[in-house]
Amino acid sequence: MPLILATQVRAGMIVNFENELCRVISVEHQTPGNLPARVQVKMKRLKDGINRENRFGSSDKVDKASLEQHVLEFLYEDGDNLIFMNNETYEQLEVNKDILGDDMVFLEPNMQVEIEFYEGQAMGATLPPSVVLEILETDPVMKNANATGSYKPAKLNNGITVGVPPYMEAGQKIRVNTVDRTFMERVK
Repeated sequence: MPLILATQVRAGMIVNFENELCRVISVEHQTPGNLPARVQVKMKRLKDGINRENRFGSSDKVDKASLEQHVLEFLYEDGDNLIFMNNETYEQLEVNKDILGDDMVFLEPNMQVEIEFYEGQAMGATLPPSVVLEILETDPVMKNANATGSYKPAKLNNGITVGVPPYMEAGQKIRVNTVDRTFMERVK
């Protein structure tokens, strides 16, 4: 695995720390007075989800895990697993649902998902940055409503609730940001 300087560590990276794979949650660069610079790194151990924290010197080396990234097509759920297909080899792969966590609500058949593998084992998944969903329920349209800063709650067809502009109504399709679960735009 490649060694990188502690100052090059970024949130979202997977590193091998004390012979255990960890996903970096946050990185804080500190320069305390006359002391040498240091990097405070918060990590989550992948095998059990336990949070860890470590302070590195700015010249310390960190072992960055070499991950293979594949874009796979989601096919269907099977118990605790998700079945994906590699569109180049047509090979089907099983991935545990836990890899997506709360983002499972955005997963739809035929969606292209980027999955990271380490030594053949799935380590992480990244959904497309946005998805199109339909509004199932929301308050009625307000008269003279415009696109001001006020939003009303809307329940979507995947079960989540997001804030939408007051002129939106049930049955309309909207684009939702999968990272922060916010309304982006109306889709025609």
